[in-house]
Amino acid sequence: MHKPDVLHPGDGVTRQTLLSEYFPAIAGTAGDTPVFILDSKSPGGCMLVLGGTHGDETAGYLAAVTLLENAKVQTGRVILIPRANASGFTHNVAQEAHPQRIVISTPHGARSFTVGARYTNPIHQWPDPQVYTHVASGQSLSGPETRNLNRSYPGRAEGTFTERIAFAITELIRKEKVDLAIDLHEAAPEYPVVNTIVAHERAMDLAAMVNMNLQAMDIPIGMEASPKNFHGLSHREWGDATSVLAILMESTSPGQGRLRGRTDAALITQGKDRFYVLASERHRLSVPYPESGWPLEMRVGRHVAAVNEFAKNLGDFAPDKTITMTGVPEYQAMLAQGVGAFLK
Repeated sequence: MHKPDVLHPGDGVTRQTLLSEYFPAIAGTAGDTPVFILDSKSPGGCMLVLGGTHGDETAGYLAAVTLLENAKVQTGRVILIPRANASGFTHNVAQEAHPQRIVISTPHGARSFTVGARYTNPIHQWPDPQVYTHVASGQSLSGPETRNLNRSYPGRAEGTFTERIAFAITELIRKEKVDLAIDLHEAAPEYPVVNTIVAHERAMDLAAMVNMNLQAMDIPIGMEASPKNFHGLSHREWGDATSVLAILMESTSPGQGRLRGRTDAALITQGKDRFYVLASERHRLSVPYPESGWPLEMRVGRHVAAVNEFAKNLGDFAPDKTITMTGVPEYQAMLAQGVGAFLK
């Protein structure tokens, strides 16, 4: 699992670098990770998209990969980090029975993608404290959250391994003058904010417009304001520490839940689980769970469509920040053809 997946940047990628360019102290560590820049060379806004904050939330990772291998930017810039916490992809969460990989068929042959963990690998950061204290706010959480990238923002230059990764991403936002930053996640069907856009208060108007547009595309999705008293998360700390419009999005994954049955690669790719069907019939979930499940193409498609809508609508609120992308797969096409049809 320490060997990174092979990705195939599309023609839209104009430059590839590493996260350590923005914070050299992480160079050569397991926290350094590829950063891909799609620059139109035409004036406009700048959007950052993160996948892989949590390595076991596959749709966020593959949505970023789909954009990497297909998108072309006509106006403004897009920055992609498919594996935000690279360390998290080098192990599985103990006792969760997750598979290490999934295989996706493409027109060019089968491709394999790592299923990682929610946390930084303990061989890169150890031991966990009994209580993790978010330094900037004083908020206390359980000890293992010290290795959760999405509890570590805005990060610290002299902090833990995970805090340094968070600091590097925050520095990228500052140095690249990012206007809009989107963090892609998955959550359990019973999680209250699953299938939801979570927005910093300065991004709420933009999020509301995107929400309506997605509903019109037959993509049911909720919207929540970022809680001001829940610290360390991207949608809160990015917005507080920088001028960026900060967004986090969740899609539905049975692999994240506590009610699931067998946890194998098919659960991640097909999204079918009879126990979640039963729970849905008993109104115990936050989203409907049909027998057809929540397949990967639906979850990735939702994320890709939402990112595209955010890019399209940013210019409505700030005309000088327009971002125009082409080549992005349509939601209905992804549902019909599957994720693999759009991988190189």
